[in-house]
Amino acid sequence: MRVVIAGAGEVGRHLAKMLSRERHDIILLDPKEENLAFAKTGMEILPIVGNPTSLHDLENADVRDAHLFVSVTTEESTNITACMLASNLGARKTFARINNHEYLLPRNNELFQKIGVNSMICPEILAAKEIVAAIRRPWTRQYWELFGGGLILLGIKVRDDAPIINRSLIELMQHDKKCYHIVAIQRCNGEMIIPRGMDHIKSGDIVFVTTTREHIEDVRIKTGKQNPEVKKIIIMGGGRIAIKTAHFLPDNIHITIIEADRDKCAKISAQVPKNVLVIHGDGRDTDLLVQEGIDDAQAFVALTEIAGTNILACLAAKRYGVFKTIAQVENLDYISLAAKVDIGTVINKKLIAAGHIYQFLLDADVANVKCLAFARADVAELVAKPDSKITRKPIKDMRLPKDMTLGGLIRNGIPMMVEGDTQIRANDHVMVFCFDSAMRKLKDYFN
Repeated sequence: MRVVIAGAGEVGRHLAKMLSRERHDIILLDPKEENLAFAKTGMEILPIVGNPTSLHDLENADVRDAHLFVSVTTEESTNITACMLASNLGARKTFARINNHEYLLPRNNELFQKIGVNSMICPEILAAKEIVAAIRRPWTRQYWELFGGGLILLGIKVRDDAPIINRSLIELMQHDKKCYHIVAIQRCNGEMIIPRGMDHIKSGDIVFVTTTREHIEDVRIKTGKQNPEVKKIIIMGGGRIAIKTAHFLPDNIHITIIEADRDKCAKISAQVPKNVLVIHGDGRDTDLLVQEGIDDAQAFVALTEIAGTNILACLAAKRYGVFKTIAQVENLDYISLAAKVDIGTVINKKLIAAGHIYQFLLDADVANVKCLAFARADVAELVAKPDSKITRKPIKDMRLPKDMTLGGLIRNGIPMMVEGDTQIRANDHVMVFCFDSAMRKLKDYFN
């Protein structure tokens, strides 16, 4: 599949790297040659210096033959214009990164379809929604609703007192197989495994669990987690993600946003709800944190543009007893560090955006793809086509690759866990957990 990506910033580079591993034909277009230097180091990416709003440069990038044109520059207007031009030049589908939430409203969908913008994402909005989900379930590392909430995927760090510690999966499933399914385990040393029956849960593991809404509380109890009510939140950094998070959170939560730029503080105050207090200061200043009541806060969210600053600030908050810490970490190399020092949840816009764009590139019927920041793994929602390979035998006889597992399914609107004897049927909606290496194999099983 030919994919043209306009914009070799962080999102564009990460997306190009991910897709090049999947053997797609990738062309990366950017006006600055230095932004394309990474693509010359053995990667199967064709770098082209050019302007995405130039007809000449788009034609030079062979956009006429593109199955997908993705514009992810930092300029919203550039992305929309580039998609309009690419569509009219012959690109089959276009995808734009935007900042304006209004563009995503259903009433505007027909307008953008007419002008050649097939789909849009706002990474800041997606990040804000993940922060809200993490705050609503503060005992989880990751919380995702799949198939509209029919299935839930939880990432949970287990401690010494968890009832599931030192027990094999076979033993656990004998009692709880209808309640949840453990799809992956991340060990303390960072090793990620898709477990088999004889694997044991160890203290310090992060377990990824599929369950249904009715059994979320059962999973919390089994993993020995507390669940404090979040009444007060401190956010460090007053950017777009912070403002959108404040709007998405319930108005009965007291929110304090600490912003280092004095001029920015006044602008933020005019944009946030009444339950939000905006303070000028440095969120790393422990005296300021104490003054603003860090001792009474249940959650601390660090959203500056510097990953190291966010991680250190979260560590400081944990010293004051904050139950839930969330850090924006855009540098992928820092994500494993954040996991090691026990940051509660990591937010990475690149991974979020890449997951949403990736769904356009699978031939299988994919409703959604999510990239797990901690796990370097993917979760896909797929529909089994009639007579597809996945429907021909029970799961235990399928000999699925070791880097792939099925976590649950929705059949005729009813969610259920997947077991060895389960046989997938045509039109079942299936949750698949897999490592990066397995993504390209999905279409072989589900088409």
